[in-house]
Amino acid sequence: MPSRPLAESTGTGDPRFSVRLARTAAEVAAAQRLRYRVFVEELGGDGEMVDHAARLERDAFDADFDHLLLWDEARSDRDPRDRVVGAYRLLPPEGFGRIGRYYSEDEYDLSVLRGSGRRLLELGRSCLLPEYRGGTAMWHLWTALAQYVRDREIEVLFGVASFHGTDVAALAEPLSLLHHRHRAPEALRVRARPAQFQPMDLMPEDRIDRRRAMLAVPALIKAYLRLGGFVGEGAFVDHAFNTVDVCLVLDTAQMNARQKAIYTREAAT
Repeated sequence: MPSRPLAESTGTGDPRFSVRLARTAAEVAAAQRLRYRVFVEELGGDGEMVDHAARLERDAFDADFDHLLLWDEARSDRDPRDRVVGAYRLLPPEGFGRIGRYYSEDEYDLSVLRGSGRRLLELGRSCLLPEYRGGTAMWHLWTALAQYVRDREIEVLFGVASFHGTDVAALAEPLSLLHHRHRAPEALRVRARPAQFQPMDLMPEDRIDRRRAMLAVPALIKAYLRLGGFVGEGAFVDHAFNTVDVCLVLDTAQMNARQKAIYTREAAT
C-alpha cells in the first residue's frame, strides 16, 4: 500500500480533505465505524458480524479488501477515527487471487466477468456522512479511486449499489428505467442469482416518466451511468441491509474522452 495519500486537498478552507488507503487495523476499524453510522444507524441495516456494542459494521471480507478512506483533517472530534467521513472498499485482482471469490457473488452470477480475462476491480461499501453529501467530498474519493485504477491497470469496475428500502413496487419506475435503457451489453451482463432474482422490467418503457424515475435513482448509481456504466440483469432484495441492490458494471475502455475527464484528476485542473 502506498505510504503517501492517493489524493489530498491542501486548501486552508474547512473542511480539509485527504484520501489514503487504510494502513492499520485501527484505520480499517475507522471505516467500519463510519459504515455503522451510515448503513446501520441511518439506513437500518444489520448483519451476522455487525458489532452493535462497538458500533462497527464489518464482515468476513474486510481483511482481504483495500479500504480507501476520506479524512477531514479539520474535524475536531475527540476520537480520531471520526475524522474518517467517507470510504470505499476495493478488491483488486491480487486480492481476488488470495480469496478466490467476490463479495457480489452472493447476489450475482459473475461468470461473464470472471471468464473475460480482463483485470477486474470490485467496489463496495461506498458511504459518506450526510453532511458531506452533495459537495466535493465524493470528488476527492473518486479522484483517488481513478488513480488507484490507473496504477493497477484495471479494465472493468463492478459492484452492487443500493436503493434504500425493500418495497420493490415503490421502485418499479426507476428499476424499469435502468432495465430498459441502461442494461449492460451481453459480454458484461451479470445476472442476479436465480433463487433471489428480482425482475426489473416492472413497467413498459413507454409508461416511464424518465425525469421522475431518474430523480428516484440514488446519486451513486446516476454517477456511474454518467460515466458510461451499466446495470446487470435483475435486482436483489437484501432484507438484512434494508435495500434493493443492482449490480453496476463500468468498462474503462468504453469510456469516451469526456467521461474519462469527469472521472480523472485532470478534469479539475
